[in-house]
Amino acid sequence: MKLIPRDNDTFEKLAVWRRAHALIIDIYVLLTACKDWGFKDQITRSANSVADNIAKGAERIGPSEFRQFLSYAKGSAGETRSRLYIAERIGYIPSTDFAELLDELRRISRMIKGLTDSLK
Repeated sequence: MKLIPRDNDTFEKLAVWRRAHALIIDIYVLLTACKDWGFKDQITRSANSVADNIAKGAERIGPSEFRQFLSYAKGSAGETRSRLYIAERIGYIPSTDFAELLDELRRISRMIKGLTDSLK
């Protein structure tokens, strides 16, 4: 399914949301065969929270609420990065995928910070 924003959409137009959404799909695909359900659940929850909090904030009324949810999203990005280090060290994901995901999460974090700063 291809994501096609409608005219009245808000968060779907945000590049940072689109990147966070793509990232969670990548994580799900990489961990498809993972049998460590607790670990898999935690990393996918934190990664989902990045995109979900961006979406929730964008749908709120006013920039102060949006900033609050962007702060949650940035925290979830940090939690996901922390989990990625574990996943790579214990062999759940290959080092090359780890490096790419880590770089993308850092990019997303910077984008969240930039968006937050633009709302002040």
